[in-house]
Amino acid sequence: QVQLVESGGGLVQAGGSLRLSCAASGVTFSRYAMGWYRQSPGKQRELVAFITYGGTTNYADSVKGRFTISRDNAKNTLYLQMNSLKPEDTAVYYCAARAPFSSQFDYWGHGTQVTVAS
Repeated sequence: QVQLVESGGGLVQAGGSLRLSCAASGVTFSRYAMGWYRQSPGKQRELVAFITYGGTTNYADSVKGRFTISRDNAKNTLYLQMNSLKPEDTAVYYCAARAPFSSQFDYWGHGTQVTVAS
């Protein structure tokens, strides 16, 4: 059974930092592409950052230079380091996993709330 469990969310002042973690189980983590999505009230879910099984990364324009996605395959864990946070970064952040040869994200976590106060 595949499980993705996010942690590390919380309340932070604008300009502050948070690091999100996503612990994966039930998958061969090293073979999966991974992503962080976010969704705020009234908005569509958006892809924030993406990392391939080989470590290539990609970011939404809104977070480039502020967020860093990384993975530790030995720990089956995905990370999102978020710096210089802005109130508009407030959202529920979700971890997602994409199986090899899949064209979409196949597994999702339940999300962790990030709130940035101005």
